[in-house]
Amino acid sequence: MSEAPQVVVVGAASRDLIDDDSRGWRLGGGVSYSALALARLGLRVRALIGVDGPAADAEELDLLRAAGAEVQPVRLARGPVFVNRETPDGRVQESKEVSDPIPVEALPAAWAGSSGWMFAPVAAEVPEAWAAIPPRDAVVAVGWQGLLRVLVAGGTVMRVEPFASPLIERADLVGVGTDDFARDTPLERLASLVGPGDTLLVTDGIRGGTSIEAAHDGSVRARSRWAAIPTPRVVDPTGAGDTFLAAVLAARLDPTLLGDRLVDGADLRFGAAAASLVCERPGLLGVPSLDEVLERLDEAAATDR
Repeated sequence: MSEAPQVVVVGAASRDLIDDDSRGWRLGGGVSYSALALARLGLRVRALIGVDGPAADAEELDLLRAAGAEVQPVRLARGPVFVNRETPDGRVQESKEVSDPIPVEALPAAWAGSSGWMFAPVAAEVPEAWAAIPPRDAVVAVGWQGLLRVLVAGGTVMRVEPFASPLIERADLVGVGTDDFARDTPLERLASLVGPGDTLLVTDGIRGGTSIEAAHDGSVRARSRWAAIPTPRVVDPTGAGDTFLAAVLAARLDPTLLGDRLVDGADLRFGAAAASLVCERPGLLGVPSLDEVLERLDEAAATDR
């Protein structure tokens, strides 16, 4: 563990309202899934997590600590609260509360030199000023979907057109789902908004996804598809996209995690295996360990053969 890359994860934990928890909610949000996934995959994780009053004492934060993550809560007067409904046309979210921003001043000084960064907003709570914080040589991933939401307390979450921003331009790896933008949006247009030489990963549920490498002139240098790895049972798909992106980042920061499985697209298959596993249990309980991901990878490879 002492040799593993250090990753800082930033975002606000959401409270997702449900009926099967005595609290009436379950802790979620990209920061929770990403931090736990990176820690369970063997990286050294420092998680700067925005929490409202009820979330500050959430038992799920102990899952992160048990996995070895260093957790620094940032108390927010308001944190994101959602009602999620799965429909044939995708997820529909209602916002019960908006989120206050996470200020850059909340970052502990000792964390600033970390080699890996993941910005995992869920409600546009990560201000653009964060783009200037990672060192120049750090590898940065951004969950784009959390920047494309407009929240109004008591209303349906609305989407905004993808747009260029300092955070997206700073990222080396950008993840977004097809539910997060209009279906008729050309992927080349999305790729033109990321930084030159960077990777855009567009997830599409059970259909896998598309990886686009952006050229320095704004055109598409390379484009490829990856296949989803089937899961034998889907209990809760929440967090699949965040877990996928975290696993791809982990594989890029530390390719030795994959052992001798280093073939073209191995990082994407690694992410697909992690995403398939997280769907099999409710909430953060589904976030897999490294051994579970490698086992799922090998099972999928045997099936392909």
